[in-house]
Amino acid sequence: MIRIATATACLSALLTTMAMAATVTVPAQSQPESITIAPDGELILGSASSPKIYRARKTSGAAEIFIDVSAEDANATFLGVLADGASNILWACQIANTPGNPNRHSALRGFDLKTGAAKFRWALPGETNLCNDIAIGPDKALYVSDTSASRIWRLKPGAPEGELLIEDRALNGIDGLTFVGTTLYANNVISNNLYRVPMDASGKAGKLVDIWMDKPIKGPDGMRAANGKLFLTENGAGKVDMVTVTGDIAAITVLKDGLGTPTAIEPAGDTLWMGERTADRAVSMPLPK
Repeated sequence: MIRIATATACLSALLTTMAMAATVTVPAQSQPESITIAPDGELILGSASSPKIYRARKTSGAAEIFIDVSAEDANATFLGVLADGASNILWACQIANTPGNPNRHSALRGFDLKTGAAKFRWALPGETNLCNDIAIGPDKALYVSDTSASRIWRLKPGAPEGELLIEDRALNGIDGLTFVGTTLYANNVISNNLYRVPMDASGKAGKLVDIWMDKPIKGPDGMRAANGKLFLTENGAGKVDMVTVTGDIAAITVLKDGLGTPTAIEPAGDTLWMGERTADRAVSMPLPK
């Protein structure tokens, strides 16, 4: 009886693993810049080359159109996407690519996670801006990286617009950001740096702390956290890394290389998903502990 039960459990686990595709593709030249996992386990992918956001069912290896804003802006594209199960909102960075206009503008959008219906829009301020990545803090606020304006914005729950958390020339090129516990980290895709953003009890940001890495990285992009560690992509080196931060020092462990411009990463359960922008797909591997 024990052997039968064990075999049944193993078969069930195997079938569960097989049900989740190890590779999810999007239409050719969609360039999935960012990925996120919905509460139901489905994979959501932004598109850096079209006004669409894609969604892949758990049993499918191909993503389908979930959101399409081409009727309002045929030139729009999407960078960061983040599923917020608590509010049933898919947050997304929508970029307006106006032909002939050198000043790029962007907006933080919110869509219903189940239906894709539009629920929120906040246009980032300034002559030029680039909403790039999104993280949810322990205070339940959204933190948004603004690549071209060297800023991090904070959108408190229920607020109609964001507030400036920090502006620093060192953040010219800020890309991925995420929390490890209560600590906010940000990377810079231009300078190849990793920073800790200290905040006091009131939520006010202090001076950036430059984290020294034991290996050089090239083009740090998407970044998420799990098991007390950072996971980030190197879009310029085709790598995905695990980053163990101790104090102001970080140890870089390369998990996978040879990827096609990886820009997206998302840990979910015991799986680590990686998005390859030039390969138009997301691939998975077991999440390191």
